[in-house]
Amino acid sequence: MTDDSLRSIDLTRIGPARFKATNARGGETFFGTGGDDPDFTPVELLLAAIAGCSALDVEAITHKRVSSTTFAVHAEGHKVRDEHGNHMTGLRVSFDVAFPEGPEGDAARERVAGAIAMSRDRLCTVSRTVQLGAEVTYSDLDAR
Repeated sequence: MTDDSLRSIDLTRIGPARFKATNARGGETFFGTGGDDPDFTPVELLLAAIAGCSALDVEAITHKRVSSTTFAVHAEGHKVRDEHGNHMTGLRVSFDVAFPEGPEGDAARERVAGAIAMSRDRLCTVSRTVQLGAEVTYSDLDAR
């Protein structure tokens, strides 16, 4: 694989059960266990990543001629514990997209279902990785 294909983040513990994630461009987001703070949990971040990835795909395809008047995405799933350990089931992404009246809005509306299918079936790296499955390797780099 080429070096330009690598994506990475770094995590830093900032408090009990709270972490800061920093990307290569210096962007930051925070997460934790979902206790008393408003931080996202890792599962909520996964749902946001799936919804966000597909939202970017659908927006890029449908907004070529006109911007939407409504663009909202809802992602959900059930966190379960069974013989396979903890995991998510029933993942679902729902779009609520509206466009202005007129020929450009009509053309955008006609593209929504196809755009969602393209995102689901081949474009969204996040949901495609979940659907296809990918080995995750763990290593202990600097345990002291």
